Amino acid sequence: MVYKPLTYLRAHQIDQLHSLYKNEFWCNARTKPDIEKMLKHSSIIIAFEDATENLIAFCRLLTDYTYKATLYDLIVHPDYRGKQLGKLVMDAVFRHPELMDVEHIDLNCLPEMKAFYQHWGFTDEVGELIHMRYFSGK
Repeated sequence: MVYKPLTYLRAHQIDQLHSLYKNEFWCNARTKPDIEKMLKHSSIIIAFEDATENLIAFCRLLTDYTYKATLYDLIVHPDYRGKQLGKLVMDAVFRHPELMDVEHIDLNCLPEMKAFYQHWGFTDEVGELIHMRYFSGK
């Protein structure tokens, strides 16, 4: 099956992304206005739609286009899981012309996803770096 790549989401696909987020524990509290704001301020969006223009896979990146990029929110529609859509998204990340010269790409993932990301050379061996987070209370 052929899937069409997207660099932005149309209104109905933003609704579909909101629905996808509602089904995942790590993002189920996201509101549509916040998602619209997030999309507006993301550096790069990589997504795929099916033949009926339904959103089936999505990720976004924030980047300075030189030194760092961070990948966020890789998600695949449940009906399309197990069909290599995650791989298709990740391959598109590494083929993206604006990311080719970025020194490194970071991401956070659950332990069970570690092997998936290692396929593209991601590692958790980053020396003495410590991941830290500030919670705003939002």
